[in-house]
Amino acid sequence: AAKKGINRRAISDEEILQRCIYPMINEGAKILEEGKAIRASDIDIVWINGYGWPVYRGGPMFYGDTVGLAEVLRVMKEFEGRHGADFKPSALLEKLVAEGKGFKDL
Repeated sequence: AAKKGINRRAISDEEILQRCIYPMINEGAKILEEGKAIRASDIDIVWINGYGWPVYRGGPMFYGDTVGLAEVLRVMKEFEGRHGADFKPSALLEKLVAEGKGFKDL
C-alpha cells in the first residue's frame, strides 16, 4: 500500500455496513424513479426472495427508512465526494429527504 501511496486506516463496522447497503438503497431509489418498480416494498421482496436478504430485516428499502433517509443521503453525498459520480444520490432520495418523507410514504 505504501509503495502505491495508499494510506491504510481502520474501517469501522458501521462504515462497512454503509458502504455495502447505502448504495443498494440509492440504486433502489433509482429503480423507483425509472418506474421499474411501483413500490419500495417490491424491491424489498426481490431482495428477500431472490437474494436471501433476511426476512426479519425487511429489505434494503425498509432498512433505509429505519436508519433514516437523511442519514443515507448524507453518507451517499460523502461517498460521491470521495469516490465520484457512481455514488451520486438519486433525485428521489433527495426529494424524499427534502419533504421529510420515507419510502413508506410513496
